[in-house]
Amino acid sequence: MYNLSHPQHGLTVTGHAKSLLALGLPLIGSQLAQFGLHVTDTVMLGWYGTLPLAAGVLGSSSFFVLFILGSGFAKAVMPMVASAEARGDEVQVRRVARMGLWLSILFGILIYPLFWYSEPVLLALGQEPDVAALARDYLRLVGLGMIPALMVMVLKNYLAALERTQVQLWVTLAAVPINGILNWMLIFGNWGAPELGVTGSAIATLIVQIVTLLVICLYAGLLPSLRKYQLFIRFWKPDWPGFAAVFRLGWPMGLTGLAESGLFQASALMMGWIGTVELAAHGIALEITALTFMVHVGLANSVTVRTGRFHGAGNIADLRRGAAVAIALSLVFAGLTVLVFLTFPQPMISVFIDPASTDRAAILAIGTVLLACAALFQLADSMQVLALGMLAGVHDTKIPMVFAAISYWVIGFPASYALAFVFGYGATGIWLGLVVGLAAAAASLMARFWLRLPRA
Repeated sequence: MYNLSHPQHGLTVTGHAKSLLALGLPLIGSQLAQFGLHVTDTVMLGWYGTLPLAAGVLGSSSFFVLFILGSGFAKAVMPMVASAEARGDEVQVRRVARMGLWLSILFGILIYPLFWYSEPVLLALGQEPDVAALARDYLRLVGLGMIPALMVMVLKNYLAALERTQVQLWVTLAAVPINGILNWMLIFGNWGAPELGVTGSAIATLIVQIVTLLVICLYAGLLPSLRKYQLFIRFWKPDWPGFAAVFRLGWPMGLTGLAESGLFQASALMMGWIGTVELAAHGIALEITALTFMVHVGLANSVTVRTGRFHGAGNIADLRRGAAVAIALSLVFAGLTVLVFLTFPQPMISVFIDPASTDRAAILAIGTVLLACAALFQLADSMQVLALGMLAGVHDTKIPMVFAAISYWVIGFPASYALAFVFGYGATGIWLGLVVGLAAAAASLMARFWLRLPRA
């Protein structure tokens, strides 16, 4: 797998840091902007009312769980394209990206019935009938956006692997105000638009996804420097070996993401058993923690690209050194995040709540405690996503999938349930269980990467 005779001299620590940040900062910015879309939805639904906010949180988190499952194929595109590009194999670059798009379209078609029939599923999972009905309306519309959302992710990862990261930053930044304007119109009925509430938020999300896909497709297909890959030429022509290669690497990545996102969705469902106010506070706290988590996701994507390139070139020395630098950068940001969560919880939570809401005080009190719990798992959360990024770069996805599943569902979920309902810690117990699961994932995945990696 590795060329151990490759010269061990290479980039310095400073050189690795500069290269990681040069590639990673636009990716981090894009992740933050992408998350800004969800924050906008949550804030505006929070202004509209507690029930719409709870339904929106439940619906968006349900969509996200299925999106993460399907995104495994998009995630596989990044290290595969990076390795192929490092070898100078332009044909393989095209094959990987194109079949990633094929698999994304197929997944979107197969999964849509779950969105349409979501209400009985949510009711069976113990959600309140009025919340489940509103969440169903939301999911039937945003479910139509699964295919464009996954295709956008494939194309962004394809471009990132070719170190074309600026475009996705600017496109996503432009989408944020467009989404905000559409939400303002369709949720509240402003500027002559109908007042649609949760349904309006879903329509705004769908429009933004379709427009983003069109722009990214035009860029990937028409930019002169990218035309040599001929990404969309004879797009309908099957490439079964390429299809199988992306599928083999991608399905474990999708299930790994599902294991983690499924744990957070399960936490939302358990929070719904406690009460609507607790679910709303949980959703707000998750939005805040996920916003900072996007920095680590962007850095993990950057290290996946660079690890994939070093892997493709057989450069083990720079692969190890680059991974260590990425870990250091992620730990520094995680430490800063802990300070912010513990120092300014209420100002951050207040942004998401209507000042006139009768539930404001209760949501603030619960959310403050949950953010204190989130401060506990910042280090673990950053390390587990970074480890997954590094492992993906060396095309190691199956065993990490097993480690993740055990960490989140054999360790994390039982811990959340026991702490919340057996030991009586309620909402706080659910989040402390998340800490346990994330810590187990971070430890096992980091050990997998470093113990398996040959020495230079």
